[in-house]
Amino acid sequence: MTKAKCLGIWMDHASANLMECTEMIETKTVASSITKQLIEDIRGKGEKHTHSKIQQLKSAFYKKLGEAIKHYEEVILFGPTTAKFELFNSLRADHLFEKIKIEVKQADKMTENQQHAFVREYFSGY
Repeated sequence: MTKAKCLGIWMDHASANLMECTEMIETKTVASSITKQLIEDIRGKGEKHTHSKIQQLKSAFYKKLGEAIKHYEEVILFGPTTAKFELFNSLRADHLFEKIKIEVKQADKMTENQQHAFVREYFSGY
């Protein structure tokens, strides 16, 4: 029996830390294009424009994460904001991800070591 390919993702709207569950967990960070400065810059162009631009940037961020996720069999999304639920809903709407087991857990801000421990513990049954 082969070991399932597992991925843990701690995320918020600014970035995502991707951690493949292997003997030695390493973190790869994917940054979102949404920054406080960008929001301030576009805010003056009207609420509709601001909302539309932020939605475009979120979609691009979630698409990048989806590209990484599609190579795994099981994924745990965790973090302190609603970003993990937004990503989950976007993945569930795409049939390419229907065979991937994806779970979402609420988590606080964590250090990298705490994130690694969370992923190890979550996938410890594998």
